[in-house]
Amino acid sequence: MQIHLSDITDSEGKIIQFGSEVELDKISFQMGEFPILDRSPVELRIANTGNKVLELTGKGSLTVGIPCDRCLEQVSVTIPYDIDRKLDMKQTDKERVENLDENDYLTGMDLDVDRLVYLEVLMSWPLKVLCKEDCKGICSRCGKNLNEGPCGCAEEPKDPRMAAISDIFSKFKEV
Repeated sequence: MQIHLSDITDSEGKIIQFGSEVELDKISFQMGEFPILDRSPVELRIANTGNKVLELTGKGSLTVGIPCDRCLEQVSVTIPYDIDRKLDMKQTDKERVENLDENDYLTGMDLDVDRLVYLEVLMSWPLKVLCKEDCKGICSRCGKNLNEGPCGCAEEPKDPRMAAISDIFSKFKEV
């Protein structure tokens, strides 16, 4: 969704508030492509603080399908985001690029809400996603999901030289 900002830029002290539906279907970046399963409307507040500076605040959430880091089953993860940005409308697009500003959601006087939400979700992306805390993952030999039961692959024989260390680890598991 595009919002034209010229009306608020010209009126110092003006504040607008509105809700907007996010039109994203997926989140794509270097780690892959992730479907958006559910979304809440983004609640935005844009205030002209004077001297052609806009204060942009808002919040919302997206539910994204992300694979479990151990077993690769899709997990529904709700990612809340908070928007808190200052937009200097005196800068031209060229000046924003030269200053390495990440305001690619702002082109001229048009604010791209979907791009802004996309960037905020990336900043809030979870580091590790598990389907459950005790996820067993997948078998390194056959690829079976070990949460569904044992795979039947034969365990490698243990090295007798490591028996003492494995005893120590098994004692820690009992505690």
